[in-house]
Amino acid sequence: MIDTLLQLKNVNASYGSLQVLHGVNVQISPGEVVALMGPNGAGKSTVLKAMFGLVPMTTGHMEWKGQRLVPVSYEIVGRGIAFVPQGRRVFSHLTVEENLEIGGYALKNRVQLKQRMHELMALFPVLAKKRKSKSGQLSGGQQQLLALARGLMTNPELLLLDEPTLGLSPIVVKEIFAAIKDINNRYHTAIVIVEHNIKSVLDIVHRAYILDNGTVVAEGDPAKLIAANTLEKVFMGQMEK
Repeated sequence: MIDTLLQLKNVNASYGSLQVLHGVNVQISPGEVVALMGPNGAGKSTVLKAMFGLVPMTTGHMEWKGQRLVPVSYEIVGRGIAFVPQGRRVFSHLTVEENLEIGGYALKNRVQLKQRMHELMALFPVLAKKRKSKSGQLSGGQQQLLALARGLMTNPELLLLDEPTLGLSPIVVKEIFAAIKDINNRYHTAIVIVEHNIKSVLDIVHRAYILDNGTVVAEGDPAKLIAANTLEKVFMGQMEK
């Protein structure tokens, strides 16, 4: 069995001339749920984008299942990595079914596509009820569930989630976190999540990395990080560097 699914080793990344990540090291094990946390502008979303090939690494590298890999976004889905970006990005003019079909474009045949869609409809009953509806007619929470389901169509080993509860009501936030936990339990999918709802996300993750100014400043068990007031120190600018 593989001990490490994905690893970033001393990764630097930039947007043009602006360096955003500084020597980031992150390690994800199979079936693990890991949070990336920190203040706005800490580099959390950039870490996800670097993993998915949306932001080039200027130095350092990524390893997938122990093998060095240069991530390219349109190829990496076939390797077992899916990315659900911030903002409930669904194809509003297409139905729920059509959105899922697009998510399963990398599947080998139509039978496999239909089988996977059936599994996800069972996982998300509200989507089954709305399968023929245009996704633009769904509520915000339903659109986020659809975005999650679409990311799961290829049965990825690693799911990258960028602020999945952003702009949603507290009740819907609970539903989204319950769905994420169910995905992990049911499929043993490893998940890396960037999330602003700190208490809720720490209840479902196994480990957390805390970033500040593009650098990992702490890593470990969520309960221990809370007990050490690590998050508070980072958000208050009191973390020793």
